[in-house]
Amino acid sequence: MKFFIDTANLEEIAEAKSWGCLAGVTTNPSLYAKTGGALADFEPHMQKIAELCKGLPVSAETTATTVDGMVADGRRLAALAPNIVIKLPICEAGLAACRILADGGIRVNMTLIFSATQALLAANAGARYISPFVGRYDDIALDGISQLADVITCIKNYDWSGKNPDGVVEIITASVRTANHVVQAALLGADIATVPMKALKKCLHHPLTDAGIAAFEADWERVANA
Repeated sequence: MKFFIDTANLEEIAEAKSWGCLAGVTTNPSLYAKTGGALADFEPHMQKIAELCKGLPVSAETTATTVDGMVADGRRLAALAPNIVIKLPICEAGLAACRILADGGIRVNMTLIFSATQALLAANAGARYISPFVGRYDDIALDGISQLADVITCIKNYDWSGKNPDGVVEIITASVRTANHVVQAALLGADIATVPMKALKKCLHHPLTDAGIAAFEADWERVANA
């Protein structure tokens, strides 16, 4: 399973990339707002992320609500860098815009997926990536992992050749809150997990590892000072 980082923070992206395991970036309007950036700086900021992650997919989300607006945003954002993927919400306008953009050779990440039927519609409309949410299900006391399992089974049942520019649909596990979400997604066969830096660090650290490193350092310090 590949790791994407879910952030618009350039420092977090650079740190994750330095670990050597980053395969992409996802952003959204809320994540960009957290950077404190202005509206006029949004597209230059997406260009900076795309340049920092050259060759890796970077999802930039439209804020339009109509088909024409989504298509116009998508074409403009896709023109910023060859690795930018257009992120669209699953809705009537989003599906129509997805089909138009995909037919024009632009890769789309369909987001806010909460059901297998939404995922199937998105894949048929030409989505290159599908982002089912896990954590937000858990927030309302439902099982996000079981919903993810349904999405994965349905999507992997079919050949998506000819539906999008690459003829492949990859599932991005989104709204990841814990390391266990990552583990369960990987066990189910999700292609990607997109995680905030906080969750990515949870995947890296383990109390026994941290204790072991501390013990090694303490023992070596005694050797060095003997």
